[in-house]
Amino acid sequence: MTELTLDDLNKQIRCVSHEIRNHLSICDMYAQIIRKNLEKSEIKNQSIENALDCIQKSVQIIGTNLLDLKSLNLEKSQIFDFKNTITKSIELSKAYIIDKDIEFDTFIKNTSNILIDENRFVACLVNIIKNGIEAIEIKGKIEIYAEIKDDFGIIKISNNGKPIPKEKQNDIFSYGYTTKKNGCGLGLAICKKYLESQNATIKLTKSNKTQTQFEIKIPTVKD
Repeated sequence: MTELTLDDLNKQIRCVSHEIRNHLSICDMYAQIIRKNLEKSEIKNQSIENALDCIQKSVQIIGTNLLDLKSLNLEKSQIFDFKNTITKSIELSKAYIIDKDIEFDTFIKNTSNILIDENRFVACLVNIIKNGIEAIEIKGKIEIYAEIKDDFGIIKISNNGKPIPKEKQNDIFSYGYTTKKNGCGLGLAICKKYLESQNATIKLTKSNKTQTQFEIKIPTVKD
């Protein structure tokens, strides 16, 4: 068997990434078509709108990851509004509520500008909220509290679902760790990596019978 050189491997990665991106473009195109047809038919359904938003944002996130794989892109950090970014993430996350009665309690005290790669930052917030939704069996609450304090944006995301076992709480950000039957153990590890690359931090502040809470902290951009 012929051994692949690094150059051969890079070429294969580029080809495969290109083909995947072509199919992602198709997904995005049909999401736009569905949205336009709904508008023409004057059909308003918030669940469908959230699902379409989630599909299109996921396509963007996957596209970003593929560019990383091709080593053609690092981060594209830009200035975004703290509050608007959180609000967008919450709306995208609601697409994951299926056959559950989940209440969202959101309080964003104030806002400022933050320097982020929006796709990656939003992906992290969505992933944390999605995990909370999945931890709730049938009925529960997701709480999001955010504020600007001492030149940092602080986001606290909580759920009252099944807690993370105490003996496992130190492992949740490790590659390969998962509490899900079909999980791959990459979500939180990637979130931590993405956030740290944007000078942000994430930690599990508590997980007990009443509440599991994650805290994300990111520096604000001074005027």
